[in-house]
Amino acid sequence: MRVQVKLKNIIEEMEIQFEESRSLLNIKTGEIVLVTSEDLRAAEDEKPFEHLPEWERENRMVAIDVVENFENYIELPTKYDVNEYEIMENFCLTLSEQRKQESLLRAIRGKGAFRRFKGKITDLGIEEQWYSYRDECFKQIAIEWCQENKIDFIE
Repeated sequence: MRVQVKLKNIIEEMEIQFEESRSLLNIKTGEIVLVTSEDLRAAEDEKPFEHLPEWERENRMVAIDVVENFENYIELPTKYDVNEYEIMENFCLTLSEQRKQESLLRAIRGKGAFRRFKGKITDLGIEEQWYSYRDECFKQIAIEWCQENKIDFIE
């Protein structure tokens, strides 16, 4: 029997990713784990970790399991798979009101695009519209990832 994963859990992990970490799905248990590059390196080096605080020991145990049973894990879509800039740009193009569309497209040009975009959607009163659009995009990426990896999901 194949494991079932809640789509919501995959999406949440996609949203909270940070540098130097990986989110992985254990295809045997359905558990999603977050491991840091540091813990993975330490697990591969087999450094002792009994002296670490409990939470760090737990993280290291997860990393060791990932290293020793790598075939049981699949990496979730990374921030590179989720092109948030492209999502913002596509959202701009969905706006039917030309003035709003042009204003937002100008806001996302150059350095600081994310900050300006967030300010502009607030100014234009379309935050709710943006977050619904963004959520739907993340959901589609998660669904496609599940299908590509033959992962059963529940909504």
